[in-house]
Amino acid sequence: MPKAHMNVKSLVAAKIPEVIRVSLGSAIVLGLIDGRLDAKPTTAYLMTYRRGKCLANCGFCPQARESRSRADMLSRVSWPAFRIKRVLDKIEAIARNGCVRRVCIQALNYPQVHTHIQSLAREISKHANVPISVSCQPLNPKNMRLLAEAGVERIGIPLDAATPEIFDKVKGASAGGPYDMERQLELLKDAVKVFGEGKVSTHLIVGLGESEREMVEMIQKCVDMGVLPALFAFTPIAGTALENLKQPPIQQYRRIQLARHLIFHKISRIEAMTFDKNGRIKSFGMNKQVLRQIVDSGEPFRTSGCPDCNRPYYNEKPGGPIYNYPRPLSREEIAKAFEDLALT
Repeated sequence: MPKAHMNVKSLVAAKIPEVIRVSLGSAIVLGLIDGRLDAKPTTAYLMTYRRGKCLANCGFCPQARESRSRADMLSRVSWPAFRIKRVLDKIEAIARNGCVRRVCIQALNYPQVHTHIQSLAREISKHANVPISVSCQPLNPKNMRLLAEAGVERIGIPLDAATPEIFDKVKGASAGGPYDMERQLELLKDAVKVFGEGKVSTHLIVGLGESEREMVEMIQKCVDMGVLPALFAFTPIAGTALENLKQPPIQQYRRIQLARHLIFHKISRIEAMTFDKNGRIKSFGMNKQVLRQIVDSGEPFRTSGCPDCNRPYYNEKPGGPIYNYPRPLSREEIAKAFEDLALT
């Protein structure tokens, strides 16, 4: 594929910023900076750049409008900024050898963001034959169609919260944010019509105050809509509104991971599962021997999301506890996950 050379004039004409943020791990894999990695990202994670923060005000996010966190942070990962031409050249070079198998664009909320994403997706497509995912807040189906025409293969529209009450509290009107849960759900349905079932995802954050049952109900709702639910563990970041909230217990997270795996792969459904009076999962509605085989594969506990997305240490320190494994689990890690499930 011929290289698409870019200069300042072409960048302006394409309405694309000259600078973009790259997650630290992706920057190392792309050769933008030197460093050692315990687990290499298999997706190149990019984030739109602007002076100042996001117009939204999500309580868990360092990029929130009122956050006091560093401007280069998203979750617990730093995202240094680079000249976009340099990043595109690196993506082109490394995509050839298969070290990076997907590009994911994380988008802040600001007026020009959709023009920027569309232009960026077109430029990536010119440089490399690699699938592109976008996590953003589309205004309407027209925005989605324009993204698809620009080369975006998959779109993610984050719900984050499992219930309308928590949604409103952490990213809706009560948080000073622009989002409404019913509107987000409608946008997800619209996205499935544009991109197709299985090509639309959403983020769900465990640990914002929901019960296990409430999270599993939302997982089932998403899957029934044709939407891929990707699980995150809440991660407190200094300077955010929720900096004093603790991460969820690993036992809670493991049970929800397993429920998600079973629902997504259509092995079980919430109607077959049982819960105690506090909403904790008591059973997964299936044969225990088969369930143990699924647990022994380790697959339920790996990072969930788009194909080839492993997000190393997005929610955790390398020393653990590891909520989402970015690689196959060892036998010892599988045994610990089984113990954490506390199955009876």
